[in-house]
Amino acid sequence: MSLPARVKLVEVAPRDGLQNEKNFIATEVKVELVERLANAGFPNVEAASFVSPKWVPQMADGAQVMAGIRRKPGTIYSVLTPNMRGFEGALAARADEVVIFGAASEAFSQRNINCSIAESIARFEPVAQAAKAAGMRLRGSISCALGCPYQGEVPIASVVDVAQRLLALGCDEIDVADTIGVGTPLLTRKVMSAVTAKIDPARVSGHFHDTYGQALANILATLETGISIFHASVSGLGGCPYAKGATGNVATEDVVYMLRGLGIDTGVDFDALVDIGQWISGHLDRKGGSRAGNATAAKRAA
Repeated sequence: MSLPARVKLVEVAPRDGLQNEKNFIATEVKVELVERLANAGFPNVEAASFVSPKWVPQMADGAQVMAGIRRKPGTIYSVLTPNMRGFEGALAARADEVVIFGAASEAFSQRNINCSIAESIARFEPVAQAAKAAGMRLRGSISCALGCPYQGEVPIASVVDVAQRLLALGCDEIDVADTIGVGTPLLTRKVMSAVTAKIDPARVSGHFHDTYGQALANILATLETGISIFHASVSGLGGCPYAKGATGNVATEDVVYMLRGLGIDTGVDFDALVDIGQWISGHLDRKGGSRAGNATAAKRAA
């Protein structure tokens, strides 16, 4: 088994992790979360979302969050931008990277944005062109790549097709996401191998939810395909507001713990990460969602 010596982790808690929270989280807490994560060594933090507050009220203060953070040199601060209005907000906020997204499932695309996959990708063309013209990084995410809450199985060919469409738009990285967490290692390896047969693995990342407890196993299967970029959310925060059955993202503490055990460097300070997980969980009035984080915190307190 050939594994990379180093993995890039994209920390998504400030955006993907918090977007489902029903009680509004104070802007200053979001700002501190972004800052603490960057200081812990994450090279890329998904900091905010420029979407309509009507649809995702928790992300209504994206501009204030981006204005409030003290930026760490060399860190990429990403924001989600579904349309040109969102892109204009991202540009004004001096985001380093904008994120666009499309589904690999026709049923999911129709149910959520009332258009086909091809039409949804076409809508992102002006955003992609504007991002490139502004010299910003562009990342594309593929939701429901390993299963859909409406149609069930998703053809692997559809995942590859969407990945190639995003590449054609100029995406620097392409996320293959198990949005509802139904993937298993065998299916994950098949999907990731099919994508990397067409796209350089250095430009592909894995984004896993832990609904069925398969996320870490799926990350290991993905590593075996040559991919070395992964998304994770501190304390396992998050889900997808538009995907029925989606539970939390894989906990970053658990991912870092596993990678350390495999001898893979992430550049992330594990002890600082555990502290962040316990801190943000306290603000949300719940126990931390990471087994490795909770066990480490308990051992410290003993």
